[in-house]
Amino acid sequence: MKCPECGFEDSKVIDSRPAEDKIRRRRECLECKCRFTTYEMVETTPLMVVKKDGSLEPFDREKLINRLARATVKRPVQMKTLEKMVDDIETELKNQFRREVTSDEIGELVLHKLKDIDKVAYIRFASVYRDFTDIESFVKIISELSVEKE
Repeated sequence: MKCPECGFEDSKVIDSRPAEDKIRRRRECLECKCRFTTYEMVETTPLMVVKKDGSLEPFDREKLINRLARATVKRPVQMKTLEKMVDDIETELKNQFRREVTSDEIGELVLHKLKDIDKVAYIRFASVYRDFTDIESFVKIISELSVEKE
């Protein structure tokens, strides 16, 4: 960090503390001993979702939570659990350092995690996500769950 007084390019941090969505740091120049304050914030790039029609939209965690809430209606799943699940998915996607992710990838991550939380919600979400059009699709997914259980 460049000193505002002498322009020396090295300083030490004396104190750090959070300030809103930034970090406030008190610094001291190693050359002239001038003290100054800096505010630092993490620079993030928004995660974009590539929809099935090829269009792009920003990742919307609230939209995903709402879809999960619909799948878990009248099921013993707490909202806290859904929020944690979405947090985990969002963290996993951001840790891959990708700017774009397909809606299919998100759907598969959701299904993988939802299967461990509630089987009925898993089937509900899968029926919409995978666009079930007939009874055989439901029978197939239920039989897959039954085979995994054994």
